[in-house]
Amino acid sequence: MQFYFDSRSKDCKRPFGAVKEGSKLEFFTYAQDGVFINSVVLAITDDATGNVIRYPLEYLGKSDLTTSKFGCRITAPKAGLYWYNFEIFSEEGLAYYQNTRTKSDFQLTVYSNDYETPQRFKGGVIYHIFVDRFCKSSDTSVDTSTHYVYKNWDEPLTLKDADGVYRANDFYGGNFQGIIDKLPYLKSLGVNVIYLSPIFKSSSNHRYDTGDYLTVDPLLGNEEKFKELIDKAKRKGIYIMLDGVFNHTGADSIYFNKFGNYDSLGAYQSEQSPYYRWYDFINFPDEYRCWWGVTVCPTVNKRADGYRNLIFGKGGVIDKWTNLGVSAWRLDVVDELPEEFVEQIRKAVKSVSEKKLLIGEVWEDASNKISYSKRRHYLLGKELDGVMNYPFKDAIINLARGGRPRAFIEAVKTILENYPKKSLDCTMTLVGSHDTVRVLNRLSDYDISGLDKMGRAGVVLEGEILSTAKARLKVASTLQFLLPGIPSIYYGDECGMQGYEDPLCRRPMNWNSQDAELLEHYRKLGSIRKKYKSQITGSTSLYESAGVIYLERRAKKRKIVAAVNTSGAAKQLNLKSDVKDLLSGNVITKGSKLANNSVIIFESTAKE
Repeated sequence: MQFYFDSRSKDCKRPFGAVKEGSKLEFFTYAQDGVFINSVVLAITDDATGNVIRYPLEYLGKSDLTTSKFGCRITAPKAGLYWYNFEIFSEEGLAYYQNTRTKSDFQLTVYSNDYETPQRFKGGVIYHIFVDRFCKSSDTSVDTSTHYVYKNWDEPLTLKDADGVYRANDFYGGNFQGIIDKLPYLKSLGVNVIYLSPIFKSSSNHRYDTGDYLTVDPLLGNEEKFKELIDKAKRKGIYIMLDGVFNHTGADSIYFNKFGNYDSLGAYQSEQSPYYRWYDFINFPDEYRCWWGVTVCPTVNKRADGYRNLIFGKGGVIDKWTNLGVSAWRLDVVDELPEEFVEQIRKAVKSVSEKKLLIGEVWEDASNKISYSKRRHYLLGKELDGVMNYPFKDAIINLARGGRPRAFIEAVKTILENYPKKSLDCTMTLVGSHDTVRVLNRLSDYDISGLDKMGRAGVVLEGEILSTAKARLKVASTLQFLLPGIPSIYYGDECGMQGYEDPLCRRPMNWNSQDAELLEHYRKLGSIRKKYKSQITGSTSLYESAGVIYLERRAKKRKIVAAVNTSGAAKQLNLKSDVKDLLSGNVITKGSKLANNSVIIFESTAKE
């Protein structure tokens, strides 16, 4: 039996992708003549309960001389995750039609009818700053009277202490004033959101082991200086996003106080501590549950009333900093947080203003992720506005390195189909972060096999290897800026910074040796995003022609198109007329070829 249904085709399903609860949905299937079909039934399974609802499809006659058409119109069920297939009853018996791409049922994401995400971030650009390493400026509010190691800006990283242990205790002194000084630089990139790595008091340079959630780290400046950063950034149209690390605290914290550095009775010190029930001790005090076995990051019991009040209660972390002027939060390891806990964080953020943004760190498809054997429901309306789009990151990098166009298109279309558009427009489209190898290194062909971390620390890309990596980065960043979501630039990627895994990807910003060519490329991308914001936040289509991928972003009758070639050889462009490349300013004539590892962007009417 020849049966056809494509969930991504408007001839088969309307509307495309995720839908709002209570909205109208249409399904159409097609069957070639040759086998008599008694009936076709749409079977939709509720992922949460396993309950199945069946909808008979009506015979709609012939779509052509040999093809029978069946269809139905239904009302979308309540918000949730659903799976569907078609039950075909014919003279051959009962058959089931599933997704031929995944060999499983089709996914249907249904989001709440009151789910909204903040508009002001859509079409913008995020700049991700690892605060200790971005910029150090003179500031009398900075307090350096601690026992840590301070370095000059050009000194090498500490890879391990004398005893062979890496403690992340070397500091370069990047601070709030340094970010304030560089606001014009960030504005020149088209940035409208600064995403700061954790800023709260901590014993490490990365500050993911929080010492005190209600105090900014004195090495960065004081609370007044942070408020000055918020206000001066806002005057330039730039919002501040904080990193919320709420799954665990630091062992060196006011709450746990393992080393006695705080004037408090910490959970590690006494079972009479007010914080004792915040943690899960297996064998008090030295054996306790911690994040991925890292003893400096004891995991917090998210059911503890005191901790809940601290995070989302009145005067707590979310309340204090959001009311101070913070416009967005990124939740670290959100899949470690109970869903109800995330829902409460959302309520706290949105109680200040519905215009505030809440993002979560998710490395997989966030629409159907299972964490600790439980399905997560991040994008249905009660939890997040968006996530870090690692599936896009992987697809972009794989393509830039010569991967198959079909695989790239499939990866992108899967997310387009599964995420509500209002969520997708708020995702962070990244190609690198503090957790990953620098994108320039990831795109290079430098062979690091056999090199230990010390050896990798000494690698400097240059010559043809560097040229190839830069060409690939231009392709990757262009896709990053034109795909749905908000592109997130990890500090220094725009000017060619290099480095492998943590901490090699966290070197101080190279202000004195920036790659001018890459920097200009990123500035052009930022200006294109600003000029074509309506198209950038409009509809998306992707297709391949003769080895070239075309990414189209459309609004009403206008669109911009990126043509990308990573095939390994020059390829013929599919142009109906001469176009002007928005990146280079050159006119690309009809019939031209696009070189390998190259990209152009041009505008056209929707009909072209």
